[in-house]
Amino acid sequence: MRELFIHEFHKTHGNLTEFAGFQIPLWYEGVIPEHMAVRENVGLFDTSHMGRAIIAGKNSAEFLDYVTSRDPSNLNPFQGQYSTICNIKGGIIDDLTVYNLEDNYLIVYNAANRIKDFKWLVSHAADFDVEVKDVSDETCMFALQGPKADFTLQKLVNNELHKIRRYWVEWLEIGGLKALVMKSGYTGENGFEIIVFNVTIANPKDALKLWHSLLKAGKESQIKPCGLGARDSLRLEAGMCLYGNELTEEITPFEAKIDFVVKLSKEDFIGRSALAKQNERGVTKIRIGLKMVDPGIPRQGYAIISGKKKVGFVTSGGFSPLLKCGIAMGYVPPNLSHEGTCLNIEVRKKKLEAEVIKMPFYNVDSYGWKRKLVDSS
Repeated sequence: MRELFIHEFHKTHGNLTEFAGFQIPLWYEGVIPEHMAVRENVGLFDTSHMGRAIIAGKNSAEFLDYVTSRDPSNLNPFQGQYSTICNIKGGIIDDLTVYNLEDNYLIVYNAANRIKDFKWLVSHAADFDVEVKDVSDETCMFALQGPKADFTLQKLVNNELHKIRRYWVEWLEIGGLKALVMKSGYTGENGFEIIVFNVTIANPKDALKLWHSLLKAGKESQIKPCGLGARDSLRLEAGMCLYGNELTEEITPFEAKIDFVVKLSKEDFIGRSALAKQNERGVTKIRIGLKMVDPGIPRQGYAIISGKKKVGFVTSGGFSPLLKCGIAMGYVPPNLSHEGTCLNIEVRKKKLEAEVIKMPFYNVDSYGWKRKLVDSS
């Protein structure tokens, strides 16, 4: 298994697990306290296992327009967007973010797909004047997430962070280090993803310096280092897709209810023809959110039942530390996807009642303590 740049910190303070070929902290103090730190204050994640590539050359915008389903050629300098790359049938090869860095483009994709995505991009680059360079092994990436993320990072930078809009990026100096700071995240909270270049396993000092600077700056806000367990429970509460669960090469963006990433107005992109046909005829399955009515914890692969008939399956499920109940996402026929529909999930051979609800599973603005925390910063 591969190690992250600050592996020694994780090894000393965390409980490690294997994910996408990497040794990654599953948790430090515990999944629930780390989850709630992000919901109430601020948490810090090491996301260096994610894939990162630079697309350079005079045809970069045209190339990305062709290989992604959205419209990166319309991005302003230092603006980004969430998107997908699809196969010819419209199935999702991966979901990713694309950032226009003015002189080139940065793309960030899933750890489990690093090799697959890079090969796919290179295989379609021949007809364009572009260079595709994977920079995953020479850049560290951390995510600072939570209602006090701005308050924490502001201690280390001179720029006014509140002016950075979601999915926009800036080059900032953080504690003497030049870093690319993106207003984004995978938790449903306010926050930043931070990349430092020219870092290697052999020379991880800048990664360690940034990590400890962020932890020190967040001490007043009760910051916690957070592991993969909290990252997964947070994104599930936020109704965010996970590749390999909600997203696969057999599932299209329309079925996953991320229609906004598909720009059929573009002249051409890989998968466009198939997606245009599906858009006309409709989908046969669609992603839903389920909240347990009966006590029980749904898990990936559990059957979703309507009456006596199996109608779908759970793609992600678990306990919501915020809602104090089981929640899940899964796929069912469109006629069963309406909010308030009662379904059953088979949990350990028992049919337990669940209700289809709108995602995300919680309303950030309904929590007064969250607004108070932000105001107090």
